Amino acid sequence: MVVHQLSLEEARRIAVHAQMLDLPRPTDIVEVVERLTILQIDPTAAIAPSADLVLWSRLGSSYDPPDLVKAVEHDRTLAETVAYIRSPRDLPAVIAEVRDAETRAFTAAWLETNEPFRRDILALLEKEGPLLSRDIPDTSVEPWPSSGWTNNRNITRMLESLALRGHVAISARKGRQRYWDLPERVYPADLPTLDLDAAVRHRNERRLAALGIARSIGPQIPGEPPYVGDAGEEAVVEGTPATWRVHPAYLGLPFKGRTALLSPFDRLIHDRVRAEQLFGFEYILEMYKPKDKRRWGYFALPVLHGDRLVGKLDATADRKAGTLVINAIHEDVRFTRAITAAVRAEIDDLAAWLGLEVTGA
Repeated sequence: MVVHQLSLEEARRIAVHAQMLDLPRPTDIVEVVERLTILQIDPTAAIAPSADLVLWSRLGSSYDPPDLVKAVEHDRTLAETVAYIRSPRDLPAVIAEVRDAETRAFTAAWLETNEPFRRDILALLEKEGPLLSRDIPDTSVEPWPSSGWTNNRNITRMLESLALRGHVAISARKGRQRYWDLPERVYPADLPTLDLDAAVRHRNERRLAALGIARSIGPQIPGEPPYVGDAGEEAVVEGTPATWRVHPAYLGLPFKGRTALLSPFDRLIHDRVRAEQLFGFEYILEMYKPKDKRRWGYFALPVLHGDRLVGKLDATADRKAGTLVINAIHEDVRFTRAITAAVRAEIDDLAAWLGLEVTGA
């Protein structure tokens, strides 16, 4: 068995290349999502929604957000699922993992109790879909109990549970509201049905292609896991503990870096432990912290330069004033003139893409 010996620089460059953050830039939205496997949907728009920021970071100012809507809602070359936009070819594996590996016994019991509710929704969608959730009557047998914001949100909980299991699909959006329909009217007709083992292999291989280098297993974290099982090949990275899995196609490639401003939800930094071990980069999304407890800002953008994460940009889009307000640029390493110029150029490009003027620091 081959165990690859990698320097930190090599590991970082593999990670950056896998995430399409080097040169040359990609040019196609579907190509980007196909490689990244997911775009996380988050409505926070302190600068721009995360999905749009992730695509802008890769495609540059040629990216136009309506093009993403077109790909999802009209061309059907991409698909919206609960919380993510994905390539349609990943849907069978995503659905199989939820369908065959239910980890929450309470959810399974709630769905079983509300089987008549499920049938009511499917019958209504077949007859009248696509529909907004507000157009669907609540015929639940047992309400969804929660101590949080989901308490008694029976229609939303049922629709999302059905979507995760492939029984309904998100067809389009009206603002932040989702249209729901039957999957056969939204997804490609030739999608296969996978068993759990095939689904896990598919997901691990796809995830490693997106990350380049990752851990096999690790502690559970919210959202899409960053682990890849036994996909790829084993590697040791200097100065880091234990072993990694690396995508062999990315080994030994030439690397031409660039500068990029990243969404706080960007997959390059989503796994905070990996970001610290490979890049020496500490990051916490501070939008949920009191203002006086923030170190970097409400929605600080990590700054990539070459194969290093070198700082954070604290900025806010003031659309009423027509400005991109730069509150601070936090330097994790001392910026050289070249880094400063490259970061400023990216800020200018971000502002131009948003149609705003740069003000502030």
